[in-house]
Formats: sequence, structure tokens, C-alpha cells
Amino acid sequence: MKSVYSVGQVNRYVKNMFTQDFLLQRLYVKGEVSNCKYHTSGHIYFSLKDESGALSCVMFAGYARGLGFRMKNGDKVVAGGCVDVYERDGKYQFYAKEISREGAGELYERFLRLKEELEDMGMFAPEYKQKIPPFIKTLGVVTAPTGAAIQDIRNITHRRNPYVQVILCPALVQGEGARESIVRGIQMLDRADVDVIIVGRGGGSMEDLWAFNEEMVARAIFECRTPVISAVGHETDFTIADFAADLRAPTPSAAAELAVYDYRGFVQSLLEYEKRMRLSMHRSLESSRSRCAQYGSRLSYLSPERQIREKRLLLASIQEQMKHLMDRRLEETRHKRNVYIERLEGLSPLKKLRQGFSYVEKENGQGIHSISQVETGQTLLIQVEDGTIRTQVQGAKSLQRGGKAHAQG
Repeated sequence: MKSVYSVGQVNRYVKNMFTQDFLLQRLYVKGEVSNCKYHTSGHIYFSLKDESGALSCVMFAGYARGLGFRMKNGDKVVAGGCVDVYERDGKYQFYAKEISREGAGELYERFLRLKEELEDMGMFAPEYKQKIPPFIKTLGVVTAPTGAAIQDIRNITHRRNPYVQVILCPALVQGEGARESIVRGIQMLDRADVDVIIVGRGGGSMEDLWAFNEEMVARAIFECRTPVISAVGHETDFTIADFAADLRAPTPSAAAELAVYDYRGFVQSLLEYEKRMRLSMHRSLESSRSRCAQYGSRLSYLSPERQIREKRLLLASIQEQMKHLMDRRLEETRHKRNVYIERLEGLSPLKKLRQGFSYVEKENGQGIHSISQVETGQTLLIQVEDGTIRTQVQGAKSLQRGGKAHAQG
């Protein structure tokens, strides 16, 4: 009886055969690109063909992002990857993981060998790198006179600092005689005593940029007394000239920005600094004026003249208070004195004498207040209001309680 298999089983069996074949899992295929399509997802679908046939290929987006050039129909490339079966369609195709232009692999190996050799010689050592001066007057450029690189450098230089002079030394940047032309341009500008030299060109394939991977170009850059900025290709392109130069710029435009100080930006910054300085000075002056006013007020309050004036006012106030207290005390004293005078007058013998009373005393000044103190015939002095009466005792009569009197002598 015949064995019958499904389509899926057959495709799966064939896929396993491809998977188990070690040769098909790591394979390099060269050919001419045709039917090349860049999908919106980032995948690249194309075919590789030669005079004997064609091979369907795909490069997924994850690998396509590392592709160093944009692939197009007619390109001669070498693709590395594996062959596998797409079960849904039942066809096999080549899954590319890396793609390089045909011949680029040999150039890249030459590039690595020369880079290692020059690096061992110390030509890329950082201690030999010259500093790019911050302010330049003349800028030398070694590049093609008709390329976009020189136009970008001129435009950016003029925009950043219109006072910088750009001196172009035209040179071939690819093809026969390019390396000699580049070396000659570097040496001429070095003798011209420019401030900085930019050596570069626009992007291209490794073959297009190969003149900047030549040893003689690297030596010319290394031996140049003028600081050199290398600006070859795009940001992802690296050449031997980049490693030998004092500074590498990703593009010619970036090289111009690195070499030429932004004068207009500097002027704008100065204006901003001036504005901020004026505002700061104004605030500082206002603060100083306020402090001076405070110090003036405090000084005025603490000044000797003010102190003397205040002390005088205080003294006058104290004098006024003292005068008021003294007047009050004097008034109280006068009142007390008058009271005492009234009291004294009430007790004064003279007042009694004026009222008809008199004062009797002996000749020796002893006052008489009892009949027992006198004798008959004794001389007494009687003091009255207006004088003294001299008299002699004739006799004495005693006053008894109950109205009775007692006569003496």
C-alpha cells in the first residue's frame, strides 16, 4: 500500500533536511541584486542572480539596521546567512544576516591591517594630538571644489563667524591620483600657516572613501604642524584619516562647527550677560541704597548731635519735672508752715497778752504760777502786751474749790 503524506509533512521534512545541513546554516553567496524592495516593516526582499540562476532572499529589519549602504538593483554583493524553507509557501530562500559590496571584504581586511600597523607605530596615540584652537582667523579645507562638503563648510563657517577666511585647496577625493592630491593639499595649507585644516568629503562606499585609508595620507596628517580635523563620509564611516587626525568629525558640516567658534552666538551671549549684569547691578545698587538709607537712619538716630539734642530735651523735661516737684514741695511746705504758724500763734504768750492776759515773774526770771512762790513785800515783774510793770507784793489770796478763798499775810 502507498504511503500518503500531507503537504505540511513534506515541507516540514524538507525543512528538517535543510536545518541539519551544516553548510546551508552558514553560507556566503555572491551575486547581482535584483527585485530589491524595502518594506515598511524594515525588512528587505531581493534576489541574488548570476548567469546561471537566481536565489530568493530576505533580510529582516533587525539585521537591515546594521547595513552600511542602501542596496539597489544591480549592486554586486556578498551576502552571509543561511538557507531555509518557508513552510507556508513550500519554497526555500536565503535569509541574509550581513551584506557587503563585492570586494569590500578584501578592502576591509586591508583597512584593519593598516590600522593595526599604524597604531603599533604610535600614529594614533592621544599624546600626539594637537588641540583645536578655540578662536581662528583662517580655515584651510582639503576637499573636492565642486562637492557638497565645501558648500556646507562655507555656509556653516559664514553663519557662525563671517570674519573667518576659508582657504580651499582643491583635491581629488576618489579615484586615480586622489591620495597624492590630498597629501599635496595638506602640505600646501600647512605651509600657508592656516589655523586649522579640515580634510574630508561626503559619504560613499568604502571604495569611494579609500583614498582616506592610504598610509601616505595618514602620515601627511600625522606630520602636519597645523591641527587637522578629519571629516570623511557620514557619521557611521570611519577611515584611517579619522584615527590619524587631531579630531574626528562625523560630517564636513560638523567639522566646520567644531573648527569655527560661534561668533554670533558669542555676541548674543555677551548681550545676555550684559543684560543680566545690568539687572544684577541694578538690584545690587537698589539693595545698597536701601542699606545706606538704613545705615543713615541708624546713624542719624545714634549721631552725637541727635544724642545731645535728645539729652537736652530729656534734661529740660527732667528740669521741668524737678521744678514742678519743687514747686509742689514748696507749696506743701508753705501750707505746713502756715499750719504751724497758726498753731504757734494759738500758743503764743504775746497773743495771750494781747487778749488781756499778763505774765508774772520774779526778778530772776522765774515764772510765778502759784501764791506759794511769793512773799509779802517781794518785788515782781508783770509782763503785759506793751511792756513790763514792776510791782511789790502786798498780799496773796488763794482760790479754794467751792468758791472759798484763803488769804495770806
